[in-house]
Amino acid sequence: MSLPHAILTALLEKPSSGLELTRRFDKSIGYFWSATHQQIYRELGKLEAEGLIRTLPTEAPARGQKKSYEVLPAGRAELARWTAATQDPKPLRDTLLLRLRAAAVVGTAGLEADLRRHLDLHRRQLTEYQDIEERDFPPDRDAPEDRLRHLVLRAGIDLETFWTQWLTRALAEFADLPEDD
Repeated sequence: MSLPHAILTALLEKPSSGLELTRRFDKSIGYFWSATHQQIYRELGKLEAEGLIRTLPTEAPARGQKKSYEVLPAGRAELARWTAATQDPKPLRDTLLLRLRAAAVVGTAGLEADLRRHLDLHRRQLTEYQDIEERDFPPDRDAPEDRLRHLVLRAGIDLETFWTQWLTRALAEFADLPEDD
């Protein structure tokens, strides 16, 4: 149920076409809630059918012209309802952790290289988040909406920091394990 709410959030920030939403997802919301172009368009149709968004009127409708959407009052109310509702944290499901558990019974062959690959990926993501923070959140940018957006980015920074530290620790453990035969 969160994709429609992610779309409502993005459209309240700025009315957009489906293509613009896809691009914005790739640069912001997609860091923590990903969606394909097809999923976004499918949800736009559902949200419009439910009366939560509408297509913005155009001066001269033309075939093949991209449609832009805006949130209607019912959509804002739905997003406010969803935001205020309680939700339990989702249990962590990570295949890397499951693979480590499995390695305890079948051996660690190939796993160390993948841990190194994961560490590299998390380091790169951490650097990207830190670059975004430096670019988009200077110390004087402290409007309430900016503070909340920065808080979301900080969650990403903190998660990537956790993963880089944990993977570094995991690789140190691997260095102390006896080699598989």
